[in-house]
Amino acid sequence: MTGWVARLPCNRAEADAAALAEDPFPGLFADEQPPTLVAAEDGAGWELRLYCEVKPRPALLLAFAALAPTGGKPRVERLPDADWVTLSQAGLEPVDIGRFHIHTGDHAGGARPGQWPIRIDAGLAFGTGQHATTAGCIAVAAALAKRGQARDVLDVGTGSGLLAFAAGRLNHRARLTAADLDGVAVKVAVANARLNAVPRGRGRGQITLLTAPGVEHPLIGSRAPYDLVFANILAGPLVALAPSVSAVVAQGGHLILAGLLQGQARRVIAAFRARGLRLVWRNPRAEWPVLLLKKVRPASRRGVLRASRRETAGRGWKADSI
Repeated sequence: MTGWVARLPCNRAEADAAALAEDPFPGLFADEQPPTLVAAEDGAGWELRLYCEVKPRPALLLAFAALAPTGGKPRVERLPDADWVTLSQAGLEPVDIGRFHIHTGDHAGGARPGQWPIRIDAGLAFGTGQHATTAGCIAVAAALAKRGQARDVLDVGTGSGLLAFAAGRLNHRARLTAADLDGVAVKVAVANARLNAVPRGRGRGQITLLTAPGVEHPLIGSRAPYDLVFANILAGPLVALAPSVSAVVAQGGHLILAGLLQGQARRVIAAFRARGLRLVWRNPRAEWPVLLLKKVRPASRRGVLRASRRETAGRGWKADSI
């Protein structure tokens, strides 16, 4: 099928915001299928790509440009006959992170003996392993697993599901819970779980995938506290979520935070330190640092359940786990 693509350079914050937008083009596609919006990262940086069946009209290009004000004017190109999802994955080479070999379907590469391959197809959700935040979170989780196995793991803002899948490999008897506020991301994570033979369910060694913002879901509250929690999002949401995310970490449990810039680390650390977590490790020279914190005050299970009931009252949460 012949189509069109509009390309727009962007930064990580703009890419994340575009991915999280429920309706990035309000009013433009009320009665028709919207185009496919993709965020990708290569050696040159981040880029938004808009795949369209017909040449994008000026109103759509204006709305697209507004998603990334730093990017300037979108560049529009006509595409030859091709599969657009395959095109969106072009240039995403395999990534080796410790024992993990992370690849897309079209760029499998070659895993070394003893490596764990994970297939994550890019396109509709973040977390292909290409970004330093994802790689850093996996490396920290691998180091923690050498000290002891986590039994309950939560991935807040799971995107493609990669961090939860990696945690399941590292902690083979863990009960995995992964949530994202974007229903499309959850569907992608479900498909990725199937691709990687990650068993879905509610028992040990299985993963439950939920549509929910932060930890605002009754199932998340009922499973708390967690030995290990990931939150690879942005600095602003991390600070805003500090009270609720801190509450679901078990005493002695660990929290891995990422998605923030080095200059934002102090504010994020302060928000979680005020709620009973202590900074254990950070990489102070990285542009995108990963923070490892430990809960030094007990989690209040009653408080977690009360907050979950209050926050989820009247909401139609979804669980796609079985």
